[in-house]
Amino acid sequence: MDDANAVWPDLTYSAWSETLATLHLWTQIVGKIRLTLTPWLNHSWQTPLYVTARGLGASPIPIGTEIFDIEFDFVGHQLAVRTSLGAEQSLPFRAQSVADFFSATVDLLGGMGIAVAIKETPNEVPNPIRFSDDRTHAAYDAGATHRFWRALVQADRIFKLFRTGFLGKASPVHFFWGSFDLAVTRFSGRPAPMHPGGVTGLPDAVAREAYSHEVSSAGFWPGNEAFPRAAFYSYAYPEPPGFRDRRVAPGAAFNTALGEFILPYDTVAQSPDPDALLLEFLSTTYVAAAEAAGWDRAALECPIGVPGRVRPMVR
Repeated sequence: MDDANAVWPDLTYSAWSETLATLHLWTQIVGKIRLTLTPWLNHSWQTPLYVTARGLGASPIPIGTEIFDIEFDFVGHQLAVRTSLGAEQSLPFRAQSVADFFSATVDLLGGMGIAVAIKETPNEVPNPIRFSDDRTHAAYDAGATHRFWRALVQADRIFKLFRTGFLGKASPVHFFWGSFDLAVTRFSGRPAPMHPGGVTGLPDAVAREAYSHEVSSAGFWPGNEAFPRAAFYSYAYPEPPGFRDRRVAPGAAFNTALGEFILPYDTVAQSPDPDALLLEFLSTTYVAAAEAAGWDRAALECPIGVPGRVRPMVR
């Protein structure tokens, strides 16, 4: 099997950092289109993208009495737009500036009768440039984006399996275009202290609503200039005493600067059983949070789900 279709492909940050930065901003444009047109849902859950069989897509977006969806197709390398009236249009991916991609996307939607004006300032990135002015970010490596999507497929698959072992409130497995990460979150059911805000490029009101309740959250992101390495992460908010001192899956450690447990992607990809190691990381870091914070684990947890088998009721 060639690397293009490897189950756990190479994701060396330096090999595709320019494409990653450009793609991050492209996804923000699409994410903000969804944000502008979709009613607010708790914890900003109306805004993320989702892993699909071809890339990253938005769930249906309302437009008048109809709906449409947008998908980053990393197999055909195009932005695909489909409406409930049967219209389909696409925009080929190529090395082009964020400004050109933004203009082309707006024009494509306009030609399909979808008029939308978004806030052009990127979120959660240092030194943001308005989309229509950004000719700095203009890279596109088709092979790199395909490998990134292949890694997302694996992370999404295991995250969804992990999610089945929880009876309490849990988020979907979704991709946040602001922080550019795939995440899944469990909730204790108890309110949390008000978040202090101060997240770069994120309004305080959004951060405070997102962290209105206690959480144990895990995810995957491809790295950035401050942490140039793809990794899985897990954190608790608020962080309970003793959380960072707990023993978790082998190969993982608490990163004080980031305030979360980190398991390098390479450690998972190169392990004899990547699925088992990642599931162990998700499980042990959740247990670390739940035990340290005194969650009612007996009421919140259940065995991992099995395809085609109804979960037995226990009284």
